[in-house]
Amino acid sequence: MARYLIDSLAENQPSNSEERRITVNPIVSKFASWYERLRNSMEFNESEVILRATIERILKRRLLLGGNGKTTAKPLVKELLWARYLPENDIGESVAKKIEEIIDLHLSLRLRILSKHRFSESVINEWTYDLMSADIQYALNQKQSKEIIANFMFHVLKDDVAIEDASPETKNAQVFIAVRKAFARDDLAFLRYHLFCQYFGRLTPKTLDHTVEHFLKGYNEILRQMNYIGRERVYMYVKRRTAAFFIFEDILEMQKENLKTILENEESLRELVFEACEKRYKSISVRVRTAIIRSVIFILFTKVAFAFFVEGTYEKIVYGHVIWESIIINTSIPPLLMIIVSLFIRTPGQDNSQRVFTYITRLLYDEDPVLGNKLLISKQNTEKGFVTAFNILWLLAFCLSFGVIIYILTRLDFNFISEIIFIFFLAIVSFLSYRIALIANVYRVGEKQGFGTLLVDFLFMPVIRVGRNLTQGISKINIFLMLFDFFIEAPFKFLFAFFDQWFYFLHAKTEELE
Repeated sequence: MARYLIDSLAENQPSNSEERRITVNPIVSKFASWYERLRNSMEFNESEVILRATIERILKRRLLLGGNGKTTAKPLVKELLWARYLPENDIGESVAKKIEEIIDLHLSLRLRILSKHRFSESVINEWTYDLMSADIQYALNQKQSKEIIANFMFHVLKDDVAIEDASPETKNAQVFIAVRKAFARDDLAFLRYHLFCQYFGRLTPKTLDHTVEHFLKGYNEILRQMNYIGRERVYMYVKRRTAAFFIFEDILEMQKENLKTILENEESLRELVFEACEKRYKSISVRVRTAIIRSVIFILFTKVAFAFFVEGTYEKIVYGHVIWESIIINTSIPPLLMIIVSLFIRTPGQDNSQRVFTYITRLLYDEDPVLGNKLLISKQNTEKGFVTAFNILWLLAFCLSFGVIIYILTRLDFNFISEIIFIFFLAIVSFLSYRIALIANVYRVGEKQGFGTLLVDFLFMPVIRVGRNLTQGISKINIFLMLFDFFIEAPFKFLFAFFDQWFYFLHAKTEELE
């Protein structure tokens, strides 16, 4: 199986080198890239989905007042080039034309679905932007090697998972979703896009009629698969094997010129695996530091102003003055907690690299590779036998965690509003800190669980889950970011466009003098 993968990666993709390229001014590009770094820090997105999220943000701003493919495609490409999301002189006019067609096609799909099916307009708008932005990203940056390895990973792992009383289609869909989340790092929009393509095929003028006709059925099936009761167990099983595929991807990239010789010498392969592992481990500290900085900026820009306004106003009305002690505690705990979490992060060691090497040799040399024990989700796992007991324990953990926090805050003379804001901050920061801690475990094969781990999970997981729900929910209705995008970003982008054209005009006038 691995030989087919290597053959696919070795194929050279033709490019149209004679096509006219879209260019931007380097001075404008420098300022635009600085702006984008600040803007991206206001949202806590994985690096793998930042480009798609940016495309979605630009689309919403440009299409809100009635734009279409013709008025949006080329400015969209220019904004991405300004911000250096795309390599300079790498995007041709044909790509802009393709994006124009994608935008018009998805807008047409939206209108026809609303006219044919009884559908919530807000839901179909969300899906339209998700599908459109993902489709455009793949038109701009296909990441073929990533997609080929993700497909390879799916085929390796799909037969290692069995779900009783579930159809093969459901089982395969769950493995597919898990691979997309764990290896490709897809967000909700990308998951919707890939499942949409699995169900309908990629949206084209030829598939448009069929998609409109059967959209409601496909939509319900996608929701069913994404909310399947056993999805978390499949995801965790796949996630614990993902490290080997990340390292495998690095090796294939390092050996791009002679991929087919990688099977010939196992000792050379071992050196490559350990070298690749070491590079990945060293990158963890950089990623942790970046994640902490982005998290702090994210909290400062989206939460602290709200806390000052609500808590300060309440205390001014009730007590006649602002209680700065509680506000300082509420705003200083988040960065402090993240720094403490970072101090306890440990990178994997040589034993982990050896396990990665074992998995990779199986991928390369075994006809039917098996990476550890297989997963069986039996009917008993999804029945109601222990659900009541588990729910009671979960409720107990929830009450214990938040009860202790409230008790301590009450002893510190926090008022009701200050306690709510503290818990609000603590939950969000706990979730962000948990995600930062997961960075070190991305390259870890297997999972070690002791009593300490179980105790921490029992006490803090309720707080972390509340933080996740708050972070995801508030991100969707973040008024600050909406105002920022339309009243600050729009004028900035207008200025970037003006100066880009102005510098081009000056350059043209200079050439006339020669």
